[in-house]
Formats: sequence, structure tokens, C-alpha cells
Amino acid sequence: MEAYPGFMTESPRPFYIASTPQTSSAYCPVHAPEDGRHLGFISLANASHLTQAIHAAEESRAELSKETSELRSKRIQCLAEKLASKKEAFVAYIRDEAGKPQRYAIAEVDRAIQTLYLAAKAAQETHSREESFDGRKSLIQNFPIGVCAFVTPFNFPLNLAMHKVAPALATGCPFVLKPAEKTPLSALLLGEILSELEPPLPKGSWSILPALPEECGPLTDSPLVRHFSFTGSASVGWKLKARAPHARTTLELGGNATAVLCEDWDLNHALDRCTIGAFAYSGQVCISLQRLLVPKGMLDKVIAGLTQRIKKLRCGPLSEMETDFGPMINEESAKRVEEWIREAQKDGGRLHCGGNRTDNLIEPTLLSNVPHHVKAWTEEIFGPVLVVEEWSDFSSALVTANESKWGLQAAVFSHDEQRIQQAFQELEVGQVIIGDSTSFRVDEMPYGGVKASGCGREGIPWAMEAMQETKLLVGAPKI
Repeated sequence: MEAYPGFMTESPRPFYIASTPQTSSAYCPVHAPEDGRHLGFISLANASHLTQAIHAAEESRAELSKETSELRSKRIQCLAEKLASKKEAFVAYIRDEAGKPQRYAIAEVDRAIQTLYLAAKAAQETHSREESFDGRKSLIQNFPIGVCAFVTPFNFPLNLAMHKVAPALATGCPFVLKPAEKTPLSALLLGEILSELEPPLPKGSWSILPALPEECGPLTDSPLVRHFSFTGSASVGWKLKARAPHARTTLELGGNATAVLCEDWDLNHALDRCTIGAFAYSGQVCISLQRLLVPKGMLDKVIAGLTQRIKKLRCGPLSEMETDFGPMINEESAKRVEEWIREAQKDGGRLHCGGNRTDNLIEPTLLSNVPHHVKAWTEEIFGPVLVVEEWSDFSSALVTANESKWGLQAAVFSHDEQRIQQAFQELEVGQVIIGDSTSFRVDEMPYGGVKASGCGREGIPWAMEAMQETKLLVGAPKI
């Protein structure tokens, strides 16, 4: 996406800088992945705008830090209520700009509302406690860390933004949010609501600034930024972290999630969950199931069952509730997935269904016999592709799952407590899900990865912890 200055008959949507709507001389169009239709123009911020926003946030820091937890909680509840009142608009924006089927767009808005209510409750909890050190009465208390910079991806343009904004509001941290330039409309609508909150946010305490990557240097380079939180690709995230040694950093990056199926689990249930986990939203979820390991002797049965389910998935208009999957975010992404499928086939992989591309639509694809050096196995495919492989014993299955640079989330379908505990101890991931797909996530749980998949944790209490500094007051000795 390129910025282009000049004349146009349609006014671009403003961004929000220091709580104030503003346009710029650079703007870009937003198109619907489903059919390419024009959704509008947005103003693009530059590095100077970002710097201005960071300085405004710093100036608001003292006022925010003095607010009571009750006030913060009330404000977050107001945001949740206003978001709910505009649910229909948010659903339409997410469906259209992200190419997300209607029922998944509805689910995202519902989750965002729930995330806010979780934050409103957490904001009221005590963030201090008394201790005694060497007989001295002492107080341990958490304080807002300061200015936060947030970068969010295209695939969950509202709820992943909320997982950063809500804990910032709960802890009293000013913030600058940079949404994905592919899906900025949901974030800009969020800006409209933030400007209407009661009690109002201090002026300058928040900004929402769509910007091209080359303009985003201040988010990592400014020493005023005390916490940097990024959700997106690993190739970008780790580079940004290296540019921000002064800031506490949370990275939520990619994965090639693995599920291990055991003989003792109901096969139909497992295949139902794995089909959803692999192909919902065309696999454009960082915890989408990509690799399924099945017991020796069950491969043919699993492939037949998955193929039957995959062929029942409905590709249709995104506005219809019955639609299961749709286009990828753009044709470039779809072409990449197609290339990785062909690479796997060329090197011996067997294609059981799908594999074809039409523009930015990839058919749900099932592969087996995929060698471990091809990208469909080693990289995050971020598309509707599932690879199936046999395991001979459970321990070897865990070793195979760990043969990856990624470590976000894994799943095990088993009732065996010994196997469950072994998986929990040995799988090199942030979360192990039992009896469900790798795509399971609820917004109150800690969430994050190890290895190349990131650092730090999200989930409201854990994100709040990252946005606070612990300070100790040690009382005077007894004289």
C-alpha cells in the first residue's frame, strides 16, 4: 500500500493525534478483500505526527497517573457500552476491511466487549500491599509505566487492539496506537468512541495513527516510550524490539501450531475441532492449526474424515452467517500460500483436497507426507493449509512438535493424565490446550509465545503487569 498526496473528491478519514481528529496530505485507499470494492480513504500519519503524539502522551502522564482506580474502571465500562451500541458498525467494518465472515466478525466484536469488561474489573483490584522487611513496615505499590506504543495486525483489528488499549486504560498509561494499514477503519471508529468517553480521557493521552512502516521509527526509537507492544510477523517484531532497548517489550508473533491426536480421544470430535482450528478465517490466525500428528495406523481414517469435513466448508458471501471461509487479505498472501503448497507437492507431499487459488482465495488444503524442510512444515503458513503426519509413540510426537523455531500454542487430544502432564512439561510453547484445537483462546487467559513466537504475555492481568512499575516504600526503623 502506498501513500499518495494530491487531489481527490472524497475526503479522507482523519486519524487521531493527541485525542484530536486531524487529516494529512498523505492518504491511502482501503479496499475490501472480498471483491476489491472501495471502502474509503484514510489519512496517513508521518514520523513527525508520531513524535508529536508521543510528546503529548508524555505531557498527560502525570494527570493520568493520579486518577483513581474507580474512575478508570467507570471509563472502561463506558467504552464497553459505547462499543456495544455501535456493534453493527464494527461488525461491518471488520467483515469488509479484513475479509472476515460475518459470524467471525460478530464473535470478534463480542470478544472486544468482554475484554473491556475484564479490564474494568481488573482496574478496581488492589495494586498495592503491605510487607515487613527487617521489622520495617513497608508498602509495595504498582505505578503506571508511562507512555505505551502499540502496533496491531490486520487479522483481529478490534480485539487485538483492545488487548493493548484496555490494560493501558486500566493502569493509567497514555498510549499511541498504530493499526495495520490494511485494516484501519475499526481502529478509527474506536477513536470516535474514545473521544466521547465519560469521564473523558485527559487531552493528549491517546492517539490512533495509521502510518506506513517507514514512518513508524518514533514508536521504538523515542526514549519517552516506556512500553512497546507489537502483534504481527516475527521478521518485523524482533527487529523493532532491537530498536527499543529502553522500553519493556511484548511481542506476540507467529507460529506453526501442532496438535497431537491420541487413540483414546473421540475421533469425530477431534476432527471437527481440527477442521475449525485449521480453516476458520482462512487460517489467518497465529494459532491456526497447521500440523496434525496422528497415531500410526490412523492416518488414512483421519485423512478421509478431514477431507469429508473440508469439502462441506462453505465459501460464500461474507455477509451470510453460513459462510465458513473467504478470501485471504490480499492476492500477494494467497500467491505465497499457493507457492508453498506447490513446493510441498514437488518434494513429495500428497495433496488430498484443495490447493487451488483464484485471485486471493485459496481452497482449504490438506497435505500429508510433507518433508520437514519445506516451508509448509517449517514456517508459519498463515493460510488455509493443514499438514497431517503419523507418530509411532507419544514421546516422539512431542519431539516432532518441538522441531520448530516457533513456540506459541499446541494442543493434545487425550484423556491420559500422564500424557497430559508430559506434554505440559515438554512442549516448548506458551500454552498447551487439551481436548480442543490450537486455535482455542479466551480473553482472560495468559497468552504469548516462546522461541521465535515472541516474549511477554497478553491477557488483561498480564498485560497490565507489563504496563506497571513496582515501587517499594520502606518505613523508618524503630528507634
